[in-house]
Amino acid sequence: MTAVDGISFSIEAGESVAYVGPNGAGKSTTVKLLTGILVPSSGTVSVCGLTPFRDRVTNAKNISVVFGQRTQLWWDIPVVESFRLLGDIYEVGAADFQRSTAELTEVLELGDLLSVPARQLSLGQRMRCDLAAALIHSPRVLYLDEPTIGLDVAVKARFREFIRYLHRERGLTVVLTSHDLGDIEELCPRMMMIDRGRIIYDGALADLNQRFGWEKRVSVTLTAEVADAHLLALQALGSLPVRVEHRTDASFDIWFDSRIAKAGEILRSLPTSLPVADVAIEETGIEAIVRQLYEGQLSFAEPSEDPPSSGADRG
Repeated sequence: MTAVDGISFSIEAGESVAYVGPNGAGKSTTVKLLTGILVPSSGTVSVCGLTPFRDRVTNAKNISVVFGQRTQLWWDIPVVESFRLLGDIYEVGAADFQRSTAELTEVLELGDLLSVPARQLSLGQRMRCDLAAALIHSPRVLYLDEPTIGLDVAVKARFREFIRYLHRERGLTVVLTSHDLGDIEELCPRMMMIDRGRIIYDGALADLNQRFGWEKRVSVTLTAEVADAHLLALQALGSLPVRVEHRTDASFDIWFDSRIAKAGEILRSLPTSLPVADVAIEETGIEAIVRQLYEGQLSFAEPSEDPPSSGADRG
């Protein structure tokens, strides 16, 4: 079975790149190749000028990995002792260790946590300490694997802010794998998408909106329940290229291609018999675009010139 199939990409020093795809697409395999855990059956892999599986020790000093669900802290000893052990493992000099620890402690606000055993930390506290542990040896490349999973909004914001700080101040190269589109939008101007072992997109995250942001939604709320209201709307809008989806007997959504139809046309065509209370027009967000790409509803193939056909609720 082929895990990754002839993928090819390069990442410049100091870039921050999201590497995304559905489960089983080949993300973890790629990261294992980059870290030297796996040996490629063909082709070449180079990180900072090294072949990871041949130069494992040197490569390990250039990189670090943060897993959202795993820790590299020793469970029963104070956090600062884990830092010292990692400093010894990576052969960090005393002066460099002191400087790095001081910077990380200040920026991540770890002062009160250094003397606490890892097992007594909350998830948010542990993630801050894990991030510091990953950076003790000042790596050139940081791999982040679902780093904010399970974190609350405030801790996520602090985590993202610190990654941006590292990117700006240290020129750290960041490779992020995440299903959290907030992480991706906040941290990575560039996104690579892999599916079934092949890279299907490599470019600016903003370009996805330009390419696929044409789908818009009109959300209609009624003052009272009307049986089959969405079908009545579909019948009235039959001449327009729209898709109508049932939500409740008092609400439905109308999806349309803004390259072909206009919101004004749709609103004017709604049947006057429906007791409309509110109408909201929404743009397609990047999260919806990526979800539809995962689900195969959108394609990177050249778009068809034919307008989309209208249809009722898909289920």
